[in-house]
Amino acid sequence: MAEKDEILRPLLMVCTQEQLSIMAENDIALMRQMDAYVGVRGGENTAKLSSVPPEKTAQFGRIYRNPLNGDLRVPNTKWCALRYPTQAAAQMAGMSTEDFEEFFFRVCTLDYGRLRQAMEPLKERMERTDQVHILGPGTDLKFSIKGLPTVCCAGDKNLPDGKLFSAPVPGSIQGQISFNTHALYDGYTFEGICLTYRDGHLVDAVANDAKRIQAIFDRDEGAKGVGEFSFGLNPCITKPMKDTLFDEKITGSFHFTPGNCYAECDNGNKSSIHWDLVCIQTPENGGGEMWFDGTLIRKDGRFVLPELEGLNPERLLENEGRRG
Repeated sequence: MAEKDEILRPLLMVCTQEQLSIMAENDIALMRQMDAYVGVRGGENTAKLSSVPPEKTAQFGRIYRNPLNGDLRVPNTKWCALRYPTQAAAQMAGMSTEDFEEFFFRVCTLDYGRLRQAMEPLKERMERTDQVHILGPGTDLKFSIKGLPTVCCAGDKNLPDGKLFSAPVPGSIQGQISFNTHALYDGYTFEGICLTYRDGHLVDAVANDAKRIQAIFDRDEGAKGVGEFSFGLNPCITKPMKDTLFDEKITGSFHFTPGNCYAECDNGNKSSIHWDLVCIQTPENGGGEMWFDGTLIRKDGRFVLPELEGLNPERLLENEGRRG
């Protein structure tokens, strides 16, 4: 596969569309022979693509990455993606390598069976919900999830895992949403992202680099729509570390995803991007509220309905220390 740290940047800087097409054709042919896929990733430099022109990374996504992964591997193989606990990952998390290794194995070996069971009441609630209303600092957003499925992610694909997702009904998103975590895309770290939607369509995007973020949303029409709305539910992940595989699972968070939807919850939004943007609603991160059809579901990152309290961190971590 072409996505190796040592070769990807120089390759993207000079390759032509024809060369990318040949690479994609060969790797797609190989992937078609696979029944299962395990991706162990451990990059040493998250900014390796920061100097690659946006049109080059967009071309790579359109011709190689999306057809190989999104269209073929994800829906047609048994797969798992996880990280290797490198020194670079520890540095991003603000930990020593030894502490990060301990953290890594703790979050990856969570009792996912217990988490899956605790997700059921929220899944049922979401699948009978029409209107979602999210409030918080810089956020007042409404949209519908009526008629769309809710999908539990509890250790059967990504590791670490721990999220529950649906998707907005096309055309229903109204209002403004602000994100309080760093968001890495194509090697560049975005901060202070604030998006405004009208009738389901992105009408304004603010960040620390307005030109660069606008170029992402201009890649195709679907980039201005949203393909996923998800709760982060892993009780062992409490702070961001600029790695989506971890950050989208932060307890007390949710993420809203411009771009392509998943086949398991197909709202019709198709795009060459799928960008999980995370907002943490715990008190130390500014708090916030989540309402379903006029009922308060979660406040300041904690579920408030009795049937959902099993998803709060202390409940999920009960007896964890006694597990073998």
